[in-house]
Amino acid sequence: MSPLRRSARLWSGVVTAALALSLAGAGQASAADVNNAKNAGYESGLSNWTCSAGSGTTVSSPVHGGAAALKATPAGQDNAQCTQSVAVKPNSTYTLSAWVQGGYTYLGVTGTGTTDVSTWTPDSASWKQLSTTFTTGGSTTSVTVYTHGWYGQAAYFADDLSVFGPDGGGGGDPAPTIPAAPAGLAVSGTTSSSVSLAWNAVSNATGYNVYRGGTKVSSVTGASATVTGLTASTSYSFQVTATNSAGESAKSATVTGTTTATGGGGGGTLPKHAVTGYWQNFNNGATVQRISAVQSQYDIIAVAFADATGTPGGVTFNLDSAGLGGYTVDQFKADIKAKQAAGKKVIISIGGQNGTVSINDSTSATNFANSVYSLMQTYGFDGVDIDLENGLNATYMSQALRSLSSKAGSSLIITMAPQTIDMQSTSNSYFQTALNIKDILTVVNMQYYNSGSMLGCDGKVYSQGSVDFLTALACIQLQGGLSPSQVGLGLPASTSGAGSGYVSPTIVNNALDCLAKGTGCGSFKPSKTYPDLRGAMTWSTNWDASAGNAWSNSVGAHVHALP
Repeated sequence: MSPLRRSARLWSGVVTAALALSLAGAGQASAADVNNAKNAGYESGLSNWTCSAGSGTTVSSPVHGGAAALKATPAGQDNAQCTQSVAVKPNSTYTLSAWVQGGYTYLGVTGTGTTDVSTWTPDSASWKQLSTTFTTGGSTTSVTVYTHGWYGQAAYFADDLSVFGPDGGGGGDPAPTIPAAPAGLAVSGTTSSSVSLAWNAVSNATGYNVYRGGTKVSSVTGASATVTGLTASTSYSFQVTATNSAGESAKSATVTGTTTATGGGGGGTLPKHAVTGYWQNFNNGATVQRISAVQSQYDIIAVAFADATGTPGGVTFNLDSAGLGGYTVDQFKADIKAKQAAGKKVIISIGGQNGTVSINDSTSATNFANSVYSLMQTYGFDGVDIDLENGLNATYMSQALRSLSSKAGSSLIITMAPQTIDMQSTSNSYFQTALNIKDILTVVNMQYYNSGSMLGCDGKVYSQGSVDFLTALACIQLQGGLSPSQVGLGLPASTSGAGSGYVSPTIVNNALDCLAKGTGCGSFKPSKTYPDLRGAMTWSTNWDASAGNAWSNSVGAHVHALP
């Protein structure tokens, strides 16, 4: 969240361009079309592919289909570009697509003889399909298709690439066959208004359809989905099918999921409208504070950050006594108790830009729950904040938090601080996790900074740093299944608190009014008001203090005065 703990996203212009590309629908292939790419699933290693600077290899996990996928790793001035020359027909239209995962990934084509095209996606924790179309020129008989990553970013994975269109005569992979019906369908979580499902991935599938009571209700690309908009305390039946360009499989076996009773959210007693502030357990140039000095406007104080241990999923906490002017553990514990006596909540935050806590199986989920609960008992923390910026596994993070809840009880505070990209769709792992634990979740304070431009709930692109950016992106969460009381606006306390995205307290207050009361809006106006909106969050109480507490004095007072 601070410049030393958080990295700014790529420039907003690139994001805007990419989002605009993603809005363009790809043309449908005709019955006579073929996939003109060879070794499109990387089942024969890197045969037919050339990767720059030795950046590419094939791996057996993760894969989207079959037994292999491409892994390409950018290094130095190399962006890990992998190319293939593909035979095509002149004056013809083709659909180029691929499934990608991991770091920033680009897909494109050159040598078309008309307009070369490309598309891209930011880093993704799950498989995502990129797709675009191109038309060949009158004398074009071959094109070069490529994938590549981005400088300084993580490795990317690619699988099941296709160049569908008229047969170029160069041969290609066999036409796909209809996939098998998914197995292993199970209910992975429920709330009062949603049921989460998971199943085994199907070889050769490029997507899945979810059916409720025999009626198709959603289409997804991964092997999990959350069905929202359901009635509390009601049983529903579900089936899933697998799809690809050849068609749709038979339906899976049926499972039944029952929604919980009406309600949602955990955390015991909190104000209807609350302010969250992150407290820095380190000195990065902001005002060094003890917990006792945190401004009274803050209702939830998130201690940043816990540290990973050598045990998978395990975390611990190490007070930076030296960096905080000799602050002792005993003083720290006493200050937490004093804040709690004043009606405040103090929680431990997991993650940050450099946080590397991975919870990818049942064992690490159990280790996480046990270690966080141990910290709660040792220091008196009221709960946990999830601020993992390198992706998370929705199934096992949900399992970990439910396990923690069973130990800590109904007073447990659970907050989240996802980045904007993490909450663009209910299919994203962070959003799925929030919905999976809606009945015990306190608030999601999305970070409206260090992101660049993003899509709002109306499908339009909004620029960071405006009232519209805050309200149109909050709308995605409000319409996607979270209760208004579980939505907060996360902003930097000063220009020093983030690489980009700082807005004046007036802008924050206008956005709060727009969402809660329908006043103070920009060009975007929500279809309804949300008077139960939880409030706001800032990074950090220390940067706020450095700026004379201007943020908490203005936004804090405004939040507490909401209806």
